[in-house]
Amino acid sequence: MADLSALIKAYDVRGVVPDEWDESTARAIGAAFAEFVLADSGATTVVTAHDMRESSIPLSRAFAEGVIARGLDVVEAGLGSTDLLYFAAGSLDLPGAMFTASHNPARYNGIKMCRAGAAPIGQDSGLVTIREWAERDAYERVPTRIGSVSSQDVLAGYAAHLRSLVDLSSIRPLKVVVDAGNGMGGHTVPVVLADLPLDVVPLYFELDGSFPNHEANPLDPANLVDLQAAVLEHGADIGLAFDGDADRVFVVDERGEPVSPSAITALVAVRELAKGRGTTIIHNLITSRAVPEIVREHGGQPVRTRVGHSFIKAEMARTDAVFGGEHSAHYYFRDFWRADTGMLAAMHVLAALGEQSRPLSDLTSAYERYAASGEINSTVADASARVAEVREVFQAEGATFDELDGLTVELPDGAWFNLRASNTEPLLRLNVEAPDLARMTELRDRVLSTVRAEQEQR
Repeated sequence: MADLSALIKAYDVRGVVPDEWDESTARAIGAAFAEFVLADSGATTVVTAHDMRESSIPLSRAFAEGVIARGLDVVEAGLGSTDLLYFAAGSLDLPGAMFTASHNPARYNGIKMCRAGAAPIGQDSGLVTIREWAERDAYERVPTRIGSVSSQDVLAGYAAHLRSLVDLSSIRPLKVVVDAGNGMGGHTVPVVLADLPLDVVPLYFELDGSFPNHEANPLDPANLVDLQAAVLEHGADIGLAFDGDADRVFVVDERGEPVSPSAITALVAVRELAKGRGTTIIHNLITSRAVPEIVREHGGQPVRTRVGHSFIKAEMARTDAVFGGEHSAHYYFRDFWRADTGMLAAMHVLAALGEQSRPLSDLTSAYERYAASGEINSTVADASARVAEVREVFQAEGATFDELDGLTVELPDGAWFNLRASNTEPLLRLNVEAPDLARMTELRDRVLSTVRAEQEQR
């Protein structure tokens, strides 16, 4: 029996190819996925898609071999972004598997799996079962047939669906620099944004899983430098950066300054609330406190969740929320099967900008109320001991604590921070927010001095 616990993580499959997994592993996971969706919902067909990495086609084909060996059929959507796979799973009402390692380096690959209707599969909702069955790779059920494999191009349908949700046809002309990072945005952006009043300046649209220009991870400021420079060089109204599988988008204003994902969450939330088809907005506990404030000011009901797409999607289903946003630039829409799509979030920002005359920096300033640190990682030997020490430090200062996800500490002056242990690495992740930059800096440094005390003693 194989041990796939290091490969199949909390939300997906992710590892180095071929060191940590290969086509035989993909075949076993495909068989397990087929058995799981058949038992779970009676599904007899699975849809797949893949990104531009060199290993993605061989892995996705091996996965399909595992599926058809168990008697289920496969519809291959082919090359696509992760949200294109969610569109396929939603519109075709089929369970799906996307082959991508998102923003990870070239040697990595992975699988993001979902139920029919793009419903999530995570550690608490089937992924453990799939892992155990793939490890065993033996089944009592004897299939009565070998499944078939067919192809279906869903890119045009994906683009049409997005354009039905946000109408950009009558906005003022905008110059938009888009950095696809040699990832899947280079495949989807030209189709989705075609024939609109947009002058798109493409950066790194060539699909290349070796990422020759920079990592396809816009969360790292170093990977936004080229976009920021291009926005200024071209006098653009806005810059957009997609990650490798284009399910996340980061926004840069006309000054070349990044717009925080919390501000984008608030902006899109206001637009969704204005439709009058629901009032609940989901946000994770690391988004700015401005998000729930703004949601309430516009008649909405904010609901706070743990970090992670499976928690967001589950809470959206429970509350029938119209929209959800995370600090990591994942944006979830009820109109998109509660799945995350960077493209739809980008279209909302383009619409908000193009429907009025102010520059983006003016437009978004109303949604940026506080000073935030961004996520700061610290390597620690004993995360729980460090968190306990931080709690003790602030116990006597009138702080309030909650442990929905890690430790969140709120101070009487409105400053707060969250300290969370990584699920996969010996890291503590710190996020700090305060009424002004000086207070944020002071609080950040105080917390880090306690978290990193053991490093300083070495």
